[in-house]
Amino acid sequence: MTKSLTVDQVNQYQKYGYLMPLDLFNAEKAQHVRDSIENLEKTHEQGFGGHDLNQYFRINGQVVIPLLAEIAKTPELLDAVEDILGPDLMVWSCELFIKEAETEKVVSWHQDLTYWGLGETDDEVTAWIAFSDVSKQAGCMKFIPGSHKQNLVPHSDTFGEDNLLSRGQEVAVDVNEEEAVYNELKPGQMSLHHGRLFHASGPNNSSDRRIGMAIRFVTPKVQQVIGERDYAMLVRGADRAQNWINISAPSNLFGVEEMKLYNEILVAQSAALTEGAEQTVNLYDPTNEIANEMASV
Repeated sequence: MTKSLTVDQVNQYQKYGYLMPLDLFNAEKAQHVRDSIENLEKTHEQGFGGHDLNQYFRINGQVVIPLLAEIAKTPELLDAVEDILGPDLMVWSCELFIKEAETEKVVSWHQDLTYWGLGETDDEVTAWIAFSDVSKQAGCMKFIPGSHKQNLVPHSDTFGEDNLLSRGQEVAVDVNEEEAVYNELKPGQMSLHHGRLFHASGPNNSSDRRIGMAIRFVTPKVQQVIGERDYAMLVRGADRAQNWINISAPSNLFGVEEMKLYNEILVAQSAALTEGAEQTVNLYDPTNEIANEMASV
């Protein structure tokens, strides 16, 4: 028995590596979240704790921003993910991907699992939630159906200025753009996709910001295979495998203990997420003095 998805939807995910669109929040709730994100941008324009705000939006925001952790624990969201991964669920990361109106920011063709140090696992799903109108014109994601059935392929780092990925990483193989399926979403809708699925997104040619949130779910049996340790938030079921350092949702926005944990995780994850990079990956720079100081407290 499934909790949220139909059997056909589960089969579609297994066959194509993605599922979309799925209704999650109504328009009012989606607008509330957008307003909260944009208010956070206004009140923390100068960043916090030695990092700019984009650092927290792009890396492990669920550790220091209660709103993002709350979204990640939405029961209807967890029901859908459970239908794919099973009853024991952990959140590895939450990210906000924001493309300003009429800008050239893109995401190159890539497979998510390439740089995470989590292996070739099938036990990871990314939920991508729209908080604005995410149309083709606005630079929505696009998928290559069935590409998740192959192993991880070689990637190259471009460090492109207009690339939203931390290393500008892209697959070093040919991609047939004619096969691409566009993941157009209305505010409050979401998609699910596999960590080996080829996906990308184009520039935002619309007159509005494109705001979306990616939540990376894993099961407890997934483990970090490059770094010495990794962290995740248990959101459903139990962690019997004990491959992770379990963390809780933040109690306070940028609280003292939350910030210590954030920087501890940043230092720990940098080994896996910067492996093989030929230049500094700014979002995971472990040489940040504040990060190292707070991680050692």
